[in-house]
Amino acid sequence: MEPALQMSAFAAADTLPQPSLLWCLPFACMLMAIAFFPLVPRLSHWWEQNRWKLAVSLALGLTVCGYYAYGRRAAGGLAPDLAPLGLLLRHAVLDDYVPFIVLLLSLYTISGGIRLSGDIPAHPATNAGFLFLGAVLANLIGTTGASVLLVRPLLQINGERRYTTHTFVFFIFLVSNIGGCLLPIGDPPLFLGYLRGVPFLWTVKLFPMWIVAVGAVLAIYAVVEAMAYRKEPPRNIQRDETLRIPLRLEGSFNFALLALVVLAVAVLVPGQRIPLTPFNVPHVYLREIILLSLAGLSLARTPRRIYQENAFNFGPMAEVASLFIGVFITMQIPIELLRAQGLSLGIHSPMQFFWATGLLSGLLDNAPTYVVFFELAGILPADGGAVLGGVATATGQVPVPALMAISAGSVFMGALTYIGNGPNFLVKSIAESRGIAMPSFFGYLLYSGAILLPVFALMSLIFFR
Repeated sequence: MEPALQMSAFAAADTLPQPSLLWCLPFACMLMAIAFFPLVPRLSHWWEQNRWKLAVSLALGLTVCGYYAYGRRAAGGLAPDLAPLGLLLRHAVLDDYVPFIVLLLSLYTISGGIRLSGDIPAHPATNAGFLFLGAVLANLIGTTGASVLLVRPLLQINGERRYTTHTFVFFIFLVSNIGGCLLPIGDPPLFLGYLRGVPFLWTVKLFPMWIVAVGAVLAIYAVVEAMAYRKEPPRNIQRDETLRIPLRLEGSFNFALLALVVLAVAVLVPGQRIPLTPFNVPHVYLREIILLSLAGLSLARTPRRIYQENAFNFGPMAEVASLFIGVFITMQIPIELLRAQGLSLGIHSPMQFFWATGLLSGLLDNAPTYVVFFELAGILPADGGAVLGGVATATGQVPVPALMAISAGSVFMGALTYIGNGPNFLVKSIAESRGIAMPSFFGYLLYSGAILLPVFALMSLIFFR
């Protein structure tokens, strides 16, 4: 939706009674289910099936829909009030969920048609180069696309080595999270900001933070990898040096389709003029239709063999779609409460936004967490500082330092846990299917806390004092 129209929708919501804090329970239950159902032995197998994820998601979403339909009626009224319900569904489903899922689906599908295969010596410099390449590609094809594209060749390259767990943990840090902060298609939180009026290239301003974070984490990886390489048995090193298969890239025409995805997202903003033309983009799903068409073209043109060798299927996308329909609907109530009462939380400075957004992104999920703090920042007084106007918040503007902190916190600290960002569990599952002993949930948390928290503390002192 065009930002001005979104703001008018928010203004209409301001005339309605505020929901009780208890109505945040569906959102809390949704996030708790995502976080803990996979960890409970009696529930994990049941939760693996996407139909049950969708059932839980819809049940909690319909609970919130019921509140919007019946919870704000005039005293004594029996008929549902369809106006608040319609506002909820338009904003949560049509304006946010549909564009969000279509973008992820197009990136996932097209990147799944690219196959990089081969086996070269797994030197520390080779692995570090793959991680840096992934951090760059994450901005162009999304953290999900870059993770899907690079994790399998990295597994093959390291197939002869014994000590490789750390490489795939750092892969999650850099490729599945930190790398994707420079463009809205890089990570889901930033795309939600783009849907709320943040300009497409605004996030390039985060480049100084990107280079510090990527550089620091890569430097730590270089030390850890050098130690691991020295521990490798000589026979493993000899086998790794002997077995060489040149790298081979197939399905490369999909890179052109990915470039068209980026172009479509950048220029096809509903209600705004198409660059170099006198025409405005209509308020229909023109952008989404084009993205789906590009994904369909990729499916039609890519040889089936490439998808088979990539073990490509739509299971991960079905999981994301099933869960996020509930997340997007249930999070509307905490967002509404934050808009009304957010100032009482005492979060005002960029450093506070960085850590509050980041830690909650790691513990829960970074996309809805970004939205909550984006809305909160929108009601802060500018205090004479720089603001970004034309965004979909209560005031129509967001202080630039707060927005930079929220963006960096949500993207970077989504790496703190397996549940902080969608690709994290995806990489873990793929690596374990190839025999890599990935850390447990809490083992990974110890890894990330020891490595990433000092880096983020340094960043907060450099950029958010």
